[in-house]
Amino acid sequence: MTEPSDGQRIRDELKVLLVKKLRLQGIAPESIQDDDPLLKGPLGLDSIDLLELALAVEQFYGFKVVDEKQEVESLRSIRALAKFVQRSRT
Repeated sequence: MTEPSDGQRIRDELKVLLVKKLRLQGIAPESIQDDDPLLKGPLGLDSIDLLELALAVEQFYGFKVVDEKQEVESLRSIRALAKFVQRSRT
């Protein structure tokens, strides 16, 4: 069995974090698609949900988002958020 890439591992972590922090009942983390829009997409998230997610990501990964424009762009999808986390951790 092969190890998941860093990007895949982060995407998996983000899906679990999303489901737990936003208490998405009945949604399995593995059912969330990497490229589905987070805002008003299949999960039905709104701007308050995205704010909560951004705060949870900062807390989980231990960094502070300082560029609001970059933060908004990174919250488009799980894939975009994972790329943002990878850039922010290096």
